[in-house]
Amino acid sequence: MATLLSIQEAEPPLPHAPSWSAFLELGFRPVYLAGALWALIAVGLWIFAPHWLDGPLAGVAWHAHEMLWGFVATIAVGFLMTAGAAWTGINPVQGRALAILCALWLVARLGFLAGDGTPFLIATLAELLFFALAAAALLRAVVVSRNARNYGVPVLLLALGVSDALFLLAAHDGDYALLMRQFNAGLLIMTLIALLVARRVIPFFATRAVPGLQIPMQLRSGHIQLGASGIAVVCLLADLPIAQALALAVAGVLSLQHWVSWKPQAVLRKPLLWILYLGYLSLGVGLLLAAASVAGFGARPALHIHVIAMGGFSLLIIGMITRTALGHLGRPLDADRSMVASYGLVIAATVLRLLALQPSAAALHLLHVAALLWVAAFALYLWRFVPMMIRPRADRPAPAAAPVATPVTIVRPWH
Repeated sequence: MATLLSIQEAEPPLPHAPSWSAFLELGFRPVYLAGALWALIAVGLWIFAPHWLDGPLAGVAWHAHEMLWGFVATIAVGFLMTAGAAWTGINPVQGRALAILCALWLVARLGFLAGDGTPFLIATLAELLFFALAAAALLRAVVVSRNARNYGVPVLLLALGVSDALFLLAAHDGDYALLMRQFNAGLLIMTLIALLVARRVIPFFATRAVPGLQIPMQLRSGHIQLGASGIAVVCLLADLPIAQALALAVAGVLSLQHWVSWKPQAVLRKPLLWILYLGYLSLGVGLLLAAASVAGFGARPALHIHVIAMGGFSLLIIGMITRTALGHLGRPLDADRSMVASYGLVIAATVLRLLALQPSAAALHLLHVAALLWVAAFALYLWRFVPMMIRPRADRPAPAAAPVATPVTIVRPWH
């Protein structure tokens, strides 16, 4: 029988192409990338080009501000905007509004680098709008959805912005003592947020990743922990060091008790989990060191600041921006070698930075190596995740392609 038609079968669909709509659909996508990029740029500038840092935010003031509010708090905003969508069923910010939020963040970063005068004022306004709009968007989502459990979260986010405003005001006035007090207030508010988030997500992630693992959520002691952290902030601002030290000690002891109750030995083969466990443990240790320092029994404040900020926040961040990104991108919840390598680099950078705090001939060399490892860690994260973040979810069907014309061969019998 003669062949009438010969039609070529369709090729398998190509991977998703980059998409602006996908990139701006949830807060974690642009904000995680911006925060990770700024983490490596800010440390590189502080260690290797400090002469570029001028104006009210110069030297240590710029470093402290950009690492706490420019990096750590930025990642917190990205996480809370994304978690808020899961908590409430309402996406707090997306599309053009998310792009505006990111533009404000970028204006702030560039303005604080530009120096004194108008750039500093523009940067301050942009920064405060960033936190205010993020808090307002999250507040709207929890109120509209009547998600009473999370009514306090936007308030904490707004408090983080207020502490930022007070820090910038002190920097503008040149009052270094007040500036450090406002920094410590911001550090403790960020610690409170980190404790709240980590206490919720670590047991949730662990029980789903380790078959048969049963661990407590620690709700009651968690409320006491958050209350103690809040009291510590109030006591700091009221200049009550003994009461502040006691509150910090309570929060620190409860953090260690939580960590033990979560059976850390059960997650040793799960990098996406043990990095979060290690970060939470560091927060607890850092709070105890802070209590000792405030009470006059510990080392200089730089030690507990770096244990909390690098050992606590940064380890939690590198774990969270990996785990939550994989989950929301529809990827398997397994850390590949590049992700585990980034964890190891942040851990090594933290250890070397803490060693560099001790006066020695090797301190400067340790500091430089720590900075290079830090930069490499976040560069590795960006290398791995940028291609995923700019594309639709991996498990989302690709857009239907237009039908492709195929050659048709018609065979007729000879007459």
